[in-house]
Amino acid sequence: MINNKNKTIYPSLAGRHALVSGGASGIGEALVRALAQQGCLVSFFDIDQAAGDALAKELKAQGYQAHFDLVDLTQIETLKDTIHGRMSVWGTIRVLVNNAANDHRHTLQELTSEQFDQCMSVNLKHHFFAAQAVAPAMAEAGGGSIINMSSNSWMLGLAGYPGYVTAKAGISGLTKGLARELGAQKIRVNTVLPGWVMTEKQKRLWLTPEAEAELMTQQSLKEKIEPEDVADLVLFLGADDSRMISGQSLVVDGGRL
Repeated sequence: MINNKNKTIYPSLAGRHALVSGGASGIGEALVRALAQQGCLVSFFDIDQAAGDALAKELKAQGYQAHFDLVDLTQIETLKDTIHGRMSVWGTIRVLVNNAANDHRHTLQELTSEQFDQCMSVNLKHHFFAAQAVAPAMAEAGGGSIINMSSNSWMLGLAGYPGYVTAKAGISGLTKGLARELGAQKIRVNTVLPGWVMTEKQKRLWLTPEAEAELMTQQSLKEKIEPEDVADLVLFLGADDSRMISGQSLVVDGGRL
């Protein structure tokens, strides 16, 4: 690890193939940018083609290696085929960040069985099958890092989206199981649980002066969490500097929990 003018550089990440799901905007966009700036070959998936194409074009113009694919992560066979296709071009994925999610608000009574299944597909299922797709080659290459993005919402027991909270709790369980499953192959699996991160979507839909004031009373650190704050932790977990950290749930919420 090298600290270069307040920007931490992880030499072990340079040249490694990293994959980020949901990478076109929000936290995912910050992850893609941060990994690219470390010298990774960054593949990223999203359903927002315009944003994905724009981000890839911008990063390439800056001299970074980034490739975007339009992928609906609920289509598992397409997800796996696209992952294998990217590995045929850039080699084994050594850092997988399962980030894509949708925190659509809903109540217990209004969620149908079909909507519940869709919620699990968008927020949990693809984590499992992306890991399944990358693990054999990752093990053959000598190991790697799988980072599952969850949320502190299930630990806080927040109301307003019970299906989402269920999925996010499941991610932490999945991480524990995969860490045991894959540890002998030098594959580390960890969960990152962000708090309320101030993405453009959050600002547009839910951030009000009243909500911000209440959040500041709950957080120990009296500053808003930015996507880059989450990316900083993901870089550490993706790099060899965290080589003995696995099966853990690491929270980035300003001390709210």
